Amino acid sequence: MVFHCQRDSWARQFATRVLSCREAELRPEGGGEPTRGFEVVLEDTILFPEGGGQPDDRGLIGAVPVLRVTRRGAQAVHFVETALEPGSAVLLSLDWERRFDHMQQHSGQHLITAMAERMFGFKTTSWELGRQQSVIELDTPSMTTEQMEALEQSVNEKIRERIPVTVRELAADDSEVETVRSRGLPGDHTGPVRVVDIEGIDSNMCCGTHVSNLSDLQVIKLLCTEKGKKNKTNLVFLAGNRVLKSVQQSHRTEKTLTSLLKNGPGEHVEAVKRLQSSVKLLQKNNLNLLRDIAVLIARDFKSKPVQSPLFVLHRKEGDSEFMNIIANEIGKEDILLFLTVGDEKEAGLFLLAGSVEAVENLGPRVAELLEGKGAGKRGRYQGKATKMSRRGEVQALLQEFISQQRDEA
Repeated sequence: MVFHCQRDSWARQFATRVLSCREAELRPEGGGEPTRGFEVVLEDTILFPEGGGQPDDRGLIGAVPVLRVTRRGAQAVHFVETALEPGSAVLLSLDWERRFDHMQQHSGQHLITAMAERMFGFKTTSWELGRQQSVIELDTPSMTTEQMEALEQSVNEKIRERIPVTVRELAADDSEVETVRSRGLPGDHTGPVRVVDIEGIDSNMCCGTHVSNLSDLQVIKLLCTEKGKKNKTNLVFLAGNRVLKSVQQSHRTEKTLTSLLKNGPGEHVEAVKRLQSSVKLLQKNNLNLLRDIAVLIARDFKSKPVQSPLFVLHRKEGDSEFMNIIANEIGKEDILLFLTVGDEKEAGLFLLAGSVEAVENLGPRVAELLEGKGAGKRGRYQGKATKMSRRGEVQALLQEFISQQRDEA
């Protein structure tokens, strides 16, 4: 089960032959329609199939993009959308940026894991190489800030010491296998056992691709700890180029904030706190004004000598409380109220108020016309609408209902 990518993690191109090609489907990781294509097995490969917490590689077989690489027993299966002729010679090309990133994160994880156990006795129970950040699950309920800072300092010292990282292959029945740190072999493992050694620090059974010297990691940044499952702690980290990209992104954000807030980086937090306080005050004042407007709207309607049996109002700014204040202030069951707030042609909120009988009859029909959902009780029916542009149809429905009631009376 040892492929060329595991013997030489630095190889970027590799000549090999196609052993087999068969029709298959690739199901997207996030769900959705599967992609029709072909599963290709090669004599050997420099494209790493996922394993050991490390995602698979990407690359080309000739000019054909490889969309996924998975391990199936002793074979690496490459998924492509174009059929390849069995027996044909092909040239593999590796997506080196993706691979080197994985090498840095994976070797970084080995180093952090070894030093966390050596310094504090925290054993690693699992890890995940994420797209933005990586996470090591430590078998400890907590990790102090001081411990995290000491660990970060220690691993970066090891990087500066330029310690070699080597890979050995042992026979599965070699007694030395029992002395190597491991979380166990896959059930379908075949062939020799790979051991990754960080000289004088760690020996770990691993199938992944790694750097050849800790200096290749450049730097490690421990970002934070999070509460894990089953009384464990998740340690979030970046290694190598991810640290540089994070610094670059932080610097861009800092420059933007400096321009927007008109002050230096050291004053950003206080400036944002002041803005938050101002926004909260404005929101409170706006809410009070909306309440006052709702009361005035209702009183204006009630002051009219002749009141229409149907009161319709739409306002872009407002909320459920705004509509309910109007309904409370008018407070007449013989008047049907249809109130809406939100964008005139998109989504918003609605309220239908009136007699219990009328609202029970009309409420669900109003929600259906507005392509929304709602619920009601005691003469009120309110909910969310997705098609506020159909308010005219609702008004026509309510007018028709009122006319029928008059005719019956």
